[in-house]
Amino acid sequence: MPDHLTPEQRSRAMKSVKLKNGPLEISVQRRLRQMGHRFERNCKRLPGSPDIVFRKEKVAVFIDGDFWHGWRLPAWEHKLADFWRLKLEANRRRDQKNFRRLRSEGWIVIRLWEHQIESDPRQCVSRIGQAIRAHK
Repeated sequence: MPDHLTPEQRSRAMKSVKLKNGPLEISVQRRLRQMGHRFERNCKRLPGSPDIVFRKEKVAVFIDGDFWHGWRLPAWEHKLADFWRLKLEANRRRDQKNFRRLRSEGWIVIRLWEHQIESDPRQCVSRIGQAIRAHK
């Protein structure tokens, strides 16, 4: 199925998508602050610009939307137009490249998926806390 928007319309639509500090990120950040943790947000100096960074402990947290980052993409990619399938495959490759770079530099990388945060935010924050404690 071809895209029903012109390239200019699609570009405008994609630019309007909020990329940082959405409700999922804010929810996780609030819980971390309540636990007394201090962190950086959207650190552009690191590969992939992690959503939450604990620099001293070298923990990078990515909060990823299920659709945009292709959670279980192989199970449903057959339903997508070529444009979206290629876009999501490129997103997944970019994510893996950034995760590998961070790990090679000694970082612990935590990826929290949208559905995980929505179903059990406490457990997601607990994973972050465990990674921070593992460093100490």
